[in-house]
Amino acid sequence: MPFTRRQVLAAAVLPVAAVAAGPAYANGTTIEVTLWNKVGDAMSTNLGYGMHGDMSKATMGVAVSANKAKAGEVAFQVTNASKDTIHEMIVARLDDPSKRLPYIADQERVDEHKIHDLGEVSELDPGAHGTLVISMKPGTYLLFCNVPGHFMAGMWTLFTVTA
Repeated sequence: MPFTRRQVLAAAVLPVAAVAAGPAYANGTTIEVTLWNKVGDAMSTNLGYGMHGDMSKATMGVAVSANKAKAGEVAFQVTNASKDTIHEMIVARLDDPSKRLPYIADQERVDEHKIHDLGEVSELDPGAHGTLVISMKPGTYLLFCNVPGHFMAGMWTLFTVTA
């Protein structure tokens, strides 16, 4: 008996919906990450982590499907939602969440040599996707973009790993 068009479409959509909705990745957790910026807006400043600026004025950001996961393997599936700007996502462990990250002002970037960088999805073109899978221990982490100027424009988010 032949399948109807509706049955074929439903069968094709089910696996995609299961993957999109499911939090599991192999033996761990999948976190959807969206890197965004407001098109045409001037870049905000002084909104880096620990700066206590008005984040409602951020012109760039990192959005996550969940801001915490259990310790173990975590897959970050990253999408650059920008229409015109390259972004990246770096994962760094914060040994002391009360301290700011070391910043090189004349380069408008976090000093990656002085942080606990666990990996990154680097230089994603607009609309591009990438995945980073890392084993994470309990603690506080920062997901951020380190393209010059982006961190201070508010392009970061905290991420917690629990036992």
